[in-house]
Amino acid sequence: MLESLVPLLLDWGYFGLFVAAFIAGSLLPLGSEAIFLLLVAMGLDPAGCLLAATAGNTLGGMSCYWIGSLGDPRWIARLGVGRRRLARVRLFLRGRGALAGFFAFLPLFGEAIAVALGLMRSNVWLTAASMCCGKFVRYLALLLPYLW
Repeated sequence: MLESLVPLLLDWGYFGLFVAAFIAGSLLPLGSEAIFLLLVAMGLDPAGCLLAATAGNTLGGMSCYWIGSLGDPRWIARLGVGRRRLARVRLFLRGRGALAGFFAFLPLFGEAIAVALGLMRSNVWLTAASMCCGKFVRYLALLLPYLW
């Protein structure tokens, strides 16, 4: 499937990476990491890819925050974030607040963290900043071994 995306990604470049990272950061499953590394390998500027992927994934994560801020746990459970997972994440978040947004990059729990932060009405700016830092570190950790 990735082979059929290559021409489209080359045409869309950084914007395509931004969109893929946004989708991956939201509740929809998509692995933006492979697309990120593929575009870097195809010659796009690593710093530009890092910026596009971080921005898209952060905004996708903030869409989960927004969903959490609008809904109640029953409604959110219908979107795929189960009550049990949400309860575990809320327990983890207790006392950490918006800074826990840093961990929104984690597989399986990242979306639940963002949704729970929205439910808890954590500080939106601090949540966005900590989420952005976490997502930046994740993409940077993928990029550095490739560059070396």
